[in-house]
Order: sequence, then C-alpha cells, then structure tokens
Amino acid sequence: MVGLFSKPGLLPWYARNPPGWSQLFLGTVCKGDFTRVIATKCQKGQKSQKKPSHLGPLDGSWQERLADVVTPLWRLSYEEQLKVKFAAQKKILQRLESYIQMLNGVSVTTAVPKSERLSCLLHPIIPSPVINGYRNKSTFSVNRGPDGNPKTVGFYLGTWRDGNVVCVQSNHLKNIPEKHSQVAQYYEVFLRQSPLEPCLVFHEGGYWRELTVRTNSQGHTMAIITFHPQKLSQEELHVQKEIVKEFFIRGPGAACGLTSLYFQESTMTRCSHQQSPYQLLFGEPYIFEELLSLKIRISPDAFFQINTAGAEMLYRTVGELTGVNSDTILLDICCGTGVIGLSLAQHTSRVLGIELVEQAVEDARWTAAFNGITNSEFHTGQAEKILPGLLKSKEDGQSIVAVVNPARAGLHYKVIQAIRNFRAIHTLVFVSCKLHGESTRNVIERSLILLECSGMVSAHYSLHLPGSSNSPASAS
Repeated sequence: MVGLFSKPGLLPWYARNPPGWSQLFLGTVCKGDFTRVIATKCQKGQKSQKKPSHLGPLDGSWQERLADVVTPLWRLSYEEQLKVKFAAQKKILQRLESYIQMLNGVSVTTAVPKSERLSCLLHPIIPSPVINGYRNKSTFSVNRGPDGNPKTVGFYLGTWRDGNVVCVQSNHLKNIPEKHSQVAQYYEVFLRQSPLEPCLVFHEGGYWRELTVRTNSQGHTMAIITFHPQKLSQEELHVQKEIVKEFFIRGPGAACGLTSLYFQESTMTRCSHQQSPYQLLFGEPYIFEELLSLKIRISPDAFFQINTAGAEMLYRTVGELTGVNSDTILLDICCGTGVIGLSLAQHTSRVLGIELVEQAVEDARWTAAFNGITNSEFHTGQAEKILPGLLKSKEDGQSIVAVVNPARAGLHYKVIQAIRNFRAIHTLVFVSCKLHGESTRNVIERSLILLECSGMVSAHYSLHLPGSSNSPASAS
C-alpha cells in the first residue's frame, strides 16, 4: 500500500493558487507469455467462431503462467521482493516529482534532505507479518479451462481482446488461502453436476457465474455465488437456491464448513447490494474481524483490506502520520468499514466518514456502537457530492486532518477541488495500492511537494507498475 502525507502549500492549481494556502508538502506511507493465441480473432463483419473444445492439459506450465500473471514475484525470496518493491516505489516517486516540476515550470521545493535524487525521505519497505495465504477475500471466475470444460473455476489467463482467455484453477497460488481454494474446488464440483450451464458471455445465456470467498482470522468463511437469472421464474430460482444450499449444508460442499452462504442474482458484471440484494441462504449475515482492539463487522460487499495483519500495520502508520489530537476533526474519505477513523477516534474530537457503499457505512456505524465510540458519524454517497457541504458545516478555526483511501480509479476531481479549497484541512494522508495512473493524476492536481515516504507490503508476490496488468479481474 502507498499513502501520501501532505500539508497545504504553494504549487499552482492549474496556474491558480488555492485561496489562503501558503505552503505545501507531500509525503507517503505504506507502511509474457500467457499462452499462444487459442481462438482465431474474427475479421470485421465475420461471425464469431466457436472456441475449440480442447486447449491442452492442466500441467505445470499452465500453473506457472497463472502464477506469473497474478503473483509475478513468486520466484523471488521475500527479501528480494521487498527490494524490487522499494525500487519500484522510488521510480514512481521520481516520475511523480518530474510531473510536478513540469507543471508550469515550477520547481519542487525540498522540505527535507534529498535521498538518492529524491526530494523526499524514502523509508525502507515495512514487511508484513503474514506472507503466504494472506488474502481474506478472493473472487473466482467461471469459464473454459485448459481442457475446454466451461465449468472451470479459477482465474483468467489471456485477454478478451485477443480471444485467448483460459480459466485456470488457482489452488497453487501462494497468496490464496487453502480455505478459499477448497471452496472454489467444491463450487466447481457443484457446477459440473448441475444441469444449468454457466454464464460465460451475457448475450449467450447461461446461469452460474463467479464465486467470492471471504474469511477472517478466526477461520469463519463466507461464500457468495453470483447467478444470472435469465428468464427463470421465481419458483425456478427458488429451486436453484435450494439445490446449492443443500450441496453446501449436507452434500459434498459441507466439507468447506461455510459460516454463511449468499446468493446474488445479477444481470451485470458487478452489482451492488442496492442494485441486486445479496440473499442469505444460510448462516450468519456478517463476518467479523478483530483489528486494532476493535471488533469490526464486514458485510458481503463491504471493502476491507485483503491482508488483515498488513492492514493493522498500515493503519498504525497512517495514525502516526495524521498527528491528530483532541482538537482535530478526522475526515475519512472512501472510508469503507470505517476502521481508520474509528481506530483514531479516541485521539480526535470527531470522526467524519464518507463511503459510497451503503452496507459498508452500516458496518461502520455498527462497529462504532459496539465498541462504544460516540464521536463519529458516517455518510453514504459520492464523496464529491457530500464533501463540500460537510466541510462548510464545520466550525471555522478547527483544524481538519483528511485521510483518503480511494479505489484504483482514484479520486473524483471535485473531491480534490473541495479538499484544496477548504483551508482548515492542514494534513492529508493519501492511501493507494497503485500509485500511478489516476492516483498520480490526483497528486499532481493536488499540487504537492514531497516530504516523506515509506512503504508497506500487503500484497506479496504482486507488483503494479505503470502500464502493467498483472492481476486478473477476478483476483481483486
């Protein structure tokens, strides 16, 4: 993970100085060859050709190819991985500085002694205490495997554009827990005995779709099955829900020991709970986690850092960077289940959280109430719409520390504008799992000066670089 620590300052906002800002700082904290083309691409105007029924055996080469895509650093020792990630972070920061320097010809002001041609202090990567099988959430796709079977559960190799997508089982990947792989394998068993076809391409029909597995440190397991209803009646849908429920309660799938099983009818690639409610087939409606002395409630679609042990170290470091005190308001933007803000609530006068996912906000409110935290409030909606009004309602003169932890798409420009224009925000911590692309644009638009940078690894074996794409959509 990567976070950016900043204070208001002097660089131009598209050649305009933000009102009332005299100085500006920025820093960070975070505490091949897939396969040969299998399907012939269609010429314009031609009808798509049926994919071959046999793509080859599932041997070590398929497994290695998948590992190279999902976990490209898997061949390196952990110490070597840290060195690679440190070098990658340094390169990104150098590029970031050059972008800022080019902005209207303004030179970057150094707030601390330069470190290896950087105008900020770059700390070593902070290692995570858990390296293997660290993911608490995995999403598995359903598609044709190397043997041509369309009821294969795993991760994708290849690209849709090139027409060479293959679904490869993922039980050999070092970052996937055994429990996740077990549930995926039994879901595959279920699919292969079901008379219903999987939904590979929406317009071609089919029903069974992806599987999401969530676990906690206590070993509890939540599974979420996505299903395309097509034109099935409610009675027919009920039959399918009962069949999959029976499989995981009394059938072969009982070996998974699921704590809960959800079913979501979805006609889109991804649906929120508001668009298509998650239906609890059996078990507990939530999964819980212990983190930073808090008991945290997590709903099926709520965001939570994928490495629990690493998240605890990250949040501790974010807390140190904020420098909050009893006179400070902590503004937690894209707060998810609210863990960052709630973990610092005892040190601040008030915590204000903003999150798009309604279930996550409900989780944050539950977590606050359960843990006896009374100085927090959480708002549901788009940050760019809520933030301006929320900031205007606060008392003048009270300092605000902002923490942003956006998705890979980065922050909406109106959020950046609201942060820039509100002079009471004197510190910003920017947390990012991918500090290039839109996140880089966010920082440039924020017009920041580098102050301090450290790193923390929460996604071992993986590496995100500009222009790279080494994580399948199903591995998020």
